[in-house]
Amino acid sequence: MVHMGIGYDVPPLVAGRKLVLGGVEIPHPKGLAGHSDADALMHAICDAVLGALGEPDIGHFFKNTDPRWKNAPSRVFLEEAARQVVFHQGRLINVDATVLAEEPKLAPHLPAMKLAIATALGLSVRRVGVKATTNEKLGFLGRGEGIAAMAVAAVDLPE
Repeated sequence: MVHMGIGYDVPPLVAGRKLVLGGVEIPHPKGLAGHSDADALMHAICDAVLGALGEPDIGHFFKNTDPRWKNAPSRVFLEEAARQVVFHQGRLINVDATVLAEEPKLAPHLPAMKLAIATALGLSVRRVGVKATTNEKLGFLGRGEGIAAMAVAAVDLPE
């Protein structure tokens, strides 16, 4: 039976941090605030996969108070989500995600993001969708105060 999950993350942009999205470092004067590398795209996908399994969110598995995860690459979290699928005797079918950011332009980085996400999840890149859009200058995203990501995941689980 196919189970669906949804994930969302929206960290603020801050000076003095690298911007990492989808496992790719992107040139930008600001990065995302967080305990790990704060990769909003990978965090949203992780939550979508865990949600499809009926598990709690990423914070349950990787507490933001644990020093082990300080500045950790979010690839580690995504790899654990994939292990959880196997633990539940499931099969990850696909993931689809959208990043909302006014800046920087993300289109040139989308193929590398897809590859990094597919690799972390053990999927073909054809089973990973990554899109980018703006918030049309509306709200805190439109003012460039943060970057948001949302994702869905489909997991085939035994009954």
